[in-house]
Amino acid sequence: MTSTPRTAFVLGGGGVLGATQIGALRALAERGIRPDLVLGTSIGAINGAAFAARPDGSGLTDLEDLWTHLTTIRGLRERSGYLRRPQAAGLRTHLYPSGGILQLLRDELPVQQIEELEIRFQCVAASVEQAKARWFTTGPLAEAVVASCSVPGLFPPFRIGDEHFLDGGLVHSIPVGRAMLLGCERIYVMHVGRVDQPLRPPRWPWQVAQVAFEIARRHRYLEEIESVPDEVELIVLPTGTSDAPSVSLGQLNRGAVRRRIDNAYDAASVHLDQTALQKGSPR
Repeated sequence: MTSTPRTAFVLGGGGVLGATQIGALRALAERGIRPDLVLGTSIGAINGAAFAARPDGSGLTDLEDLWTHLTTIRGLRERSGYLRRPQAAGLRTHLYPSGGILQLLRDELPVQQIEELEIRFQCVAASVEQAKARWFTTGPLAEAVVASCSVPGLFPPFRIGDEHFLDGGLVHSIPVGRAMLLGCERIYVMHVGRVDQPLRPPRWPWQVAQVAFEIARRHRYLEEIESVPDEVELIVLPTGTSDAPSVSLGQLNRGAVRRRIDNAYDAASVHLDQTALQKGSPR
């Protein structure tokens, strides 16, 4: 696993919109396109870890079923504890504890260590103490993924050893640059659709931080896209969504999740087939 990877799947953050990535992964798998490396941030770390553990049709079906199950309030409570009563405002730094999502990942992921995954996998989180990105390449898998998913304000900083970690989107929302740094020659990018839509000025106080964060994450991603050298093949897969998606829990209903998966699958399938015809098979 120390050899230079040739093909990378890059899965960005996006919370409840992450179902989009399942459709893209299925389109890739059906065409026999298999990566040497999977890189994930936040929800992309969850989807990426699950795919790296079981990179086949049955694995994707189980991941899709999990997303569908989590579209119910009962499912969320049973499987992740996500909708337990929020902490009292002003008393803590977060609304929900990390224990539920940690247990969910331990239950659902078939391996315990990153090194045990079938495909090489890395995920990123933001170290509070070091004020920089921390890439998890070895060690406990569920803990690394939770660190990458610890959205500020929603979950507490997740402690691993002597460090505390927040959501990887703070430092690498769609880590194309990491794939280039590791020497990948072909990079498939799976975002959730937000970077395709124009931003609007905030209208309410709580929207200011959201817009500021979105500017920062888009700036880094676009800079990395522009810096991709000609010899590296970059394939940004479309999501099949033309609207401006929100990341509210309203997106986490069965119909919306199903549409996002299906739209992304259809759009990615067309894009991949067109790319294969124009440039020859990318496999």
